[in-house]
This record gives sequence, C-alpha cells and structure tokens, in this order.
Amino acid sequence: MTTVRELRHDDRGAWSGLWAGYLRFYRAELTPEVTDQTFARMTERRDGCFGLAAEAEDGTVAGFAHCVLHPTTWSRGGTCYLEDLYVDPGHRGTAAARALIEAAGEQGRAAGAETLYWHTQAFNGRARSLYDTVAQLTSFVHYERQLG
Repeated sequence: MTTVRELRHDDRGAWSGLWAGYLRFYRAELTPEVTDQTFARMTERRDGCFGLAAEAEDGTVAGFAHCVLHPTTWSRGGTCYLEDLYVDPGHRGTAAARALIEAAGEQGRAAGAETLYWHTQAFNGRARSLYDTVAQLTSFVHYERQLG
C-alpha cells in the first residue's frame, strides 16, 4: 500500500535519485541550481508550487508529484498543473502513480483549483494507459518557445 504525503526537506536524498531518473527518461539536463530551486519550491510551497511523495510500505520514497497552482482565464477558480510525476521503476504497478494523481487533485481542489491537468510524451505508453483511466485526453497540441 502506498501513502501519499507532502514532500519534506529530509526527502532530498531519495528525491534526488528519483529526479535523476525522471530527467534521464525525458533526456533532459538541468543545472544543479535549477534542481535546488525546484526542490525548495516544492518543499517550501513557494510560488504556487507543492510537492508530494509516494511512500512505500517499507518507508522508502517510491515516487513524487510536483504541482503548480495558477489562475486561469477559463474559469473563476484556479487550476492545478501536475508538472512532474515519476515513480521508481521498481514500484510501478503498485498504484503509486494513481495515488499521486488523486492526491494532487485533492490538494488542488483544497486550494481552489477547478481543474487538474498534465502533459506527457506521446511515446510514454505505460503512463498513458493509466492516464486514460483517470482523466480525459484533450485535443490540445503543446508548443514551446524559448525566451532566453
């Protein structure tokens, strides 16, 4: 059984290993400064951000979710962006990802969000098979433009 709780400062070691796995999966490289800032935002609930940890029965951190609460022009309430979701490969299939999604939605709702949304890569078939059971696929196509 997986327990979901807030991400804490003392989770840094376990989180770092999971974060590295997440970045490898998406073939991304970030500076240590960005990683430090991300962890601080998630554990200190800064800038509309909050982090969740999925804790396995043995007490290990099996996964995380990073969320960003923000206003939207599409409703009176806000929205909650589930920006990062990752479960250690050894804990996949344990309902940890589903529990993290549900907890993100609960925290978002408690903060006034009316919608929880997220993106994933088209090739992320295993995750998408879960996402198809807990949310509705939209027709939006994601574009990005670097500003720096």
